[in-house]
Amino acid sequence: MAISTTQNGRTGPTLNDWRPDDPAFWNQSGRRIAKRNLWISIPALLLAFSVWMVWSVVVANLPSIGFTYSTGQLFWLAALPGLSGATLRIFYSFMVPIFGGRLWTTLTTASLLLPAIGIGFAVQDPTTSYSVFLILALLCGFGGGNFASSMANIAFFYPKSEKGNALALNAGLGNLGVSVMQFVVPLVITAGVFGALGGAPQLLADGSELWVQNAGFIWVPFLIIATIAAWFGMNDIADAKASFKEQSIIFSRKHNWIMCILYTGTFGSFIGYAAGFPLLMKTQFPEVNVLTYAFLGPLVGALSRAGTGWVSDRFGGGRVTFWTFLGMIIAVGGVLFFLDIKQEPGAFWGFFACFMALFFLTGVGNASTFQMIPSIMRLEIPRLMPQLDQTQTLKQSERESAAIIAFTSAIAAYGAFFIPKAYGSSISLTGGPDGALWCFGIFYAVCVCITWVFYSRKNAPVPC
Repeated sequence: MAISTTQNGRTGPTLNDWRPDDPAFWNQSGRRIAKRNLWISIPALLLAFSVWMVWSVVVANLPSIGFTYSTGQLFWLAALPGLSGATLRIFYSFMVPIFGGRLWTTLTTASLLLPAIGIGFAVQDPTTSYSVFLILALLCGFGGGNFASSMANIAFFYPKSEKGNALALNAGLGNLGVSVMQFVVPLVITAGVFGALGGAPQLLADGSELWVQNAGFIWVPFLIIATIAAWFGMNDIADAKASFKEQSIIFSRKHNWIMCILYTGTFGSFIGYAAGFPLLMKTQFPEVNVLTYAFLGPLVGALSRAGTGWVSDRFGGGRVTFWTFLGMIIAVGGVLFFLDIKQEPGAFWGFFACFMALFFLTGVGNASTFQMIPSIMRLEIPRLMPQLDQTQTLKQSERESAAIIAFTSAIAAYGAFFIPKAYGSSISLTGGPDGALWCFGIFYAVCVCITWVFYSRKNAPVPC
């Protein structure tokens, strides 16, 4: 672990001299330290997403192991982690400058042990009440909250020229936790991975066995390792320290609220679709073994985010975001088309392909919107605070960018609640999810207009 001299002369994990935009400093030691923090942050965030979205698979298995809940109740269980995760993100957004990235990453990663262990025990008891499952679903939101603080923390470590790619890697490979979970959990619940320590299996109607408790227990050893790695391997940045009052200036920034809308369109869609995809496929195409395919959507979205950060660095986040939303409108139209002919041969594969396109585009948009925020604030701070010198302007823009990145991720995370809930409400009211999908398409059209007006058109107020 890289150490620095603290103000009292002792050595410790705090970096008192951190100048990533200084090429000499960056090449000599900054890049190495930043990379280490990034590569510890990524697996911790991946595990956070795995625990956050584990209900998307667990819920689909509850009826088969004896929990007789209605479709509406199941969609509530799938949606609640999104509600609590998004709400926690609002608070987590401001924690890194207050507590430091190292301590906060350690605490938040360790907190995921509560829902992981709780799920493992709750599904083994057929008398577990619905209220207990509701509480566990809310606790899974701890994983959702972690994203806001993780992104704010990594934003402090990188220079402007590499920030878009670093944030894309952290978020994209962290988002991969949804796909990892949806791939791993269906495998581990079919075997007694932990032997007698893991508990007895649940007997299904056809005589086969499931160990649904493994959906929670499988993450426990990895969470312990990630917690230890964060404590001993990560750093705090002294210059990144700021009180809530200092950070709260972002609430007066117009572009903070505009970017909340755009990031809800990209990340809110990604995490909402990931949360509702397995259950949506199960209700619309009951003849298909949905858990065989569900992991592919989040996988595509996560990899596209991780792999396309450089596109926005090169061509501009505003331009990429504009075309991404146009593509999402077309993809939603395709989903609606194939749902209308879902009884026809091949309709499922058309539906699935359009959703893969949606997931891919959300990943591209996730990377492009986060690339936009630092660029916007570097243009806005000199105008809003002309009394600051060049160094102060740079620090202020970095501080506000990190806070806005975290806060917009908090607002966008409500997509994990609203999209599954919208499916459930649409199905209850109309018999199908079409109404919800029409609303999503209209929202994307609004995002296209906002992006064009403020960021991507010729002579835009803040071109980026």
